[in-house]
Amino acid sequence: MKARVQWLDGRAFVGESGSGHAVVMDGAPEAGGRNIGVRPMEMMLLGLGGCTAFDIVMILERMREKVTGLDIALEGQRASEDPKVFTDVKLVYKVKGRGLKPANVERAVNLSAEKYCSASAMFGKTAKIEHSFEIVEDEAQPSLP
Repeated sequence: MKARVQWLDGRAFVGESGSGHAVVMDGAPEAGGRNIGVRPMEMMLLGLGGCTAFDIVMILERMREKVTGLDIALEGQRASEDPKVFTDVKLVYKVKGRGLKPANVERAVNLSAEKYCSASAMFGKTAKIEHSFEIVEDEAQPSLP
């Protein structure tokens, strides 16, 4: 895997992934930034969310669960001293679907956290990670043919 980060100006940078996707990163105005992009440490938290979201949807689909939506709220606390690594992270999964089995959702969350999500494994080196979930029944009526 490769990536490239190029300085624009001030505290703004463009990151380009090896797959050719780009994202703007910037700092807060009090740190010399213009607030035109996500902060680099926010990007790490987003990466954790994306990594586990990918796992959860895939695992639930393999379990033949009728998952129709997933929303993950993440909250991270960082150390007060440099390097300001993440020390605590909370993930709250809101899984939407039709007739989802709580045991399967819990299993998917645990499998992601303990086995599949590489970002969770890295965050776990410095942070205590807490996971919780809620299931929301999808009341949408199926469309008629």
